[in-house]
Amino acid sequence: MVDLNPQHMIDEVKDNIKTGDALKTRLVLEQIEHVDEKTKKTLIYLLSRAELDFSIPLFLYLLTEKVEVADEMPIIRETFLSQLLAYPEKLLEFLASPDIGDKTELIKVVGELKFEEATPILLDMVAESEDEAQILLIIETLGQIGDPEAINTLTDYLYAANRELIMAAVQSLGQVGTPTAMHRLAERMGTDNEIDFLILSIFSEVQDQISLEKLNDTIRSKYAHMRTYAKQKLVEIGPKSVPYLIENLLHDDPDFLIHTLNVLGEIADESAIVPIRKLLSNEPKSANVRFAAYEALALLPLKKGAYTLTAGLTDVEDHVCVAAARAIDRNFSPILGAGIKNLLRGPEEEARHIAKIIVNAQVDNVFMNLADDEIFQELALIYLPHTHKDIREHYHKLLLDAGKNEFARKLVGEDEAGVRPKVVAVDDSRMILNIYKATLHELGYDPILFEFPASALEWLETEKPLMVLTDLNMPAITGVQLTEKIREKYSAKLLPIIMVTTQNEAQDNEAAYAAGVNSILHKPFNAKTLGAAMEDALKQ
Repeated sequence: MVDLNPQHMIDEVKDNIKTGDALKTRLVLEQIEHVDEKTKKTLIYLLSRAELDFSIPLFLYLLTEKVEVADEMPIIRETFLSQLLAYPEKLLEFLASPDIGDKTELIKVVGELKFEEATPILLDMVAESEDEAQILLIIETLGQIGDPEAINTLTDYLYAANRELIMAAVQSLGQVGTPTAMHRLAERMGTDNEIDFLILSIFSEVQDQISLEKLNDTIRSKYAHMRTYAKQKLVEIGPKSVPYLIENLLHDDPDFLIHTLNVLGEIADESAIVPIRKLLSNEPKSANVRFAAYEALALLPLKKGAYTLTAGLTDVEDHVCVAAARAIDRNFSPILGAGIKNLLRGPEEEARHIAKIIVNAQVDNVFMNLADDEIFQELALIYLPHTHKDIREHYHKLLLDAGKNEFARKLVGEDEAGVRPKVVAVDDSRMILNIYKATLHELGYDPILFEFPASALEWLETEKPLMVLTDLNMPAITGVQLTEKIREKYSAKLLPIIMVTTQNEAQDNEAAYAAGVNSILHKPFNAKTLGAAMEDALKQ
């Protein structure tokens, strides 16, 4: 290698700046990595003092061709940026100049500055470019700028053959964030789950009318994971999404109603109370809708009209009665207590059923309000000695703490001979888990209950139950995903799995069977239907 004389290099650059000879200066800079730090800094300083038309192309050369030197000397990029910041009109000239080959650094500066005036030039560049790396950078930069003028071009790339370009276009339209941009994203949904998830996450951030409408509409998706994701995002958004959800209650689709009621319950905004009560007053045919409505009301603060909840105690489905009981307990008042006492003095079969519901639902306010009523005591004691020991012990402690020792003494449980077979039940609804506890005990099994699928999987690592019952729609891990995990360890013969769900979508059913469930049982269930489904699964 030829020996370099640092002073000669410095003098050469000084002369070249005076004469405007950028080519000779570039020849000097080709050797910049071979000189000492002091010389490098001097050369950069000299460039910084030159005219922009002279210095900017040379700084670009250093940033693109002498990357290691540029990385070691942040002053190169800092000077480059400061010069363009001082003269932004020059940035547009350089960006449009046909004499500059690699414009990567210029495009990056445009993005950092969010320089909207550069949008037309970038749109021309992306239309003419065949370099996918450059196209990707321009798409990302158009997103940083956020100019609505770029929407049509970005939309074109939503349907590109290159997946990376599609994802970048989605992100950039999200950054533009106008109603038109959101509409274009909504039109793109439906063919790719990963892209759909990304678009839904953008909707949850933008939260304009179109975004909220599309998120709301997604809770009727035929894909369980899409529904679950949309429901979670609507809950996170909270009251702002409630008006859209309330509109859903005018529809007839039971599954759509159920998902809507689930979300309204979790948001717990009191503006949903009247529409939900109106829905119940129309007596929906689907028991699952009635259950979801009472479950939602159990999470809402009913300031008036709570007495109407007592109608749910006489529903033909136990699930609905339990949900109504929980709603009553959440909003309990002496008026509600008086209404229930009247129901307990009605037809014997109905009164016994209501007492059983109150016992199994573990509604403490209701139970303790009725504890001194002789008729309730008599009816409750038909079931209490035979119910699950956890329920029995729970009420026993409540009664003792309240000084009702005589009633507590009568809660003598039956001796359970032998070991009951363990049955795992997984559901994100605690109300459903309570129903499982009572129903499985009644059927002669030992219920092992999990609100979170991950906890069930951890338990199953060391334990093997007789059977697993799982819900479909659960956050984090769906029933299908839970089944797939279990099937990695146990075959359908060794450990039967029943999917117990409100859904009856062909897509969900196919996914469940493909994952390895033995059968599907649709809610609501009772001891008879659940017992029959379990017997059939055990025979397979």
